[in-house]
Amino acid sequence: MALLPPRALGFPADLFGYAEAPQRDAGAFPQWVQARERQLRDRLVDPACSGPGRRGCELRDWQAFIESVRGLPLREQLARVNRYGNDHPYVLDIDNWGREDYWAVPREFLPRGGDCEDFVLAKYFSLRLLGYAVDELRVVVVQDTNLRVPHAVLAVARGGDTWILDNQVQQVRSHRDIVHYAPVYSINDRQWWLHVPR
Repeated sequence: MALLPPRALGFPADLFGYAEAPQRDAGAFPQWVQARERQLRDRLVDPACSGPGRRGCELRDWQAFIESVRGLPLREQLARVNRYGNDHPYVLDIDNWGREDYWAVPREFLPRGGDCEDFVLAKYFSLRLLGYAVDELRVVVVQDTNLRVPHAVLAVARGGDTWILDNQVQQVRSHRDIVHYAPVYSINDRQWWLHVPR
């Protein structure tokens, strides 16, 4: 079994080339808080799952996927988690849930697809199940300066770099190689950060 590289000491102070200012009250993000609470309460069991079919067995399949990548080298593990998430359909919250903004946890996302933050949450919770520490992960809300729209990606600080998992791109890339994202804020289970130009 391959060992993962040593854990990073933390995120760079220049995520996407921007400075960060630590903040305290994550309660300012009710969608994030509610999604975390739903995930923490989830026993990750598919009650309707019976037999070999995929319908109703999304959580079982997700857990099998996670076990299949456990022990892979860092970059391969991140690439597979990114691809696994990206294999689901992109669906707007208004079409999926009848509201403008809803952060879906894996139980909700896996059978229905979702929008950018739902892809991020599926990847975030996948990596948490794989043993990644909270301090290595951040949900990052960015402004896509090419498309001029808000977007969300997952940032992973490990192996001496910060890697970006993005539903718009199959490749996992270093944050240093991405110039069209301007981070607005990032958040994890512990706190959140405001990002400002340097």
